[in-house]
Amino acid sequence: MTPWAEIFLGVIALATVAMALVQVGVILAAGRLARRVDRLADQVEHELKPLFVHANAIGRDASRAMSLATAQVERVDKLFADLVAKIDQIVSTLQTNFIAPAREGRAVLAALRAALAAIRTARDRARHARADDEDALFI
Repeated sequence: MTPWAEIFLGVIALATVAMALVQVGVILAAGRLARRVDRLADQVEHELKPLFVHANAIGRDASRAMSLATAQVERVDKLFADLVAKIDQIVSTLQTNFIAPAREGRAVLAALRAALAAIRTARDRARHARADDEDALFI
């Protein structure tokens, strides 16, 4: 072997050892980075866990408030429906018990007025006829 071949072989061996050392360094750095990322994820999870618990509690409270509000709205709707039904029943009762008899009473009063008018007319005619008879006898 020539001396140049041995030099090149030494350079190749040295480069291979350097590459192996760099690869071992990269693997160690990647392992450290993985451990740090894992610790960071654990820390974030530990710090955000109470936030998620509070968010869940807020969601439950909001859901409960909405269900209570829905129940109240349904109660108010039922109350107004019952109120409208009662008012309709009262109006119907008033119409049946007061307005119909009032119309009948008005009809009876109109009949009495007509009867009194007829009596007055007959009485006036009788007076008028008597006055005409007396005038005829006056001559």
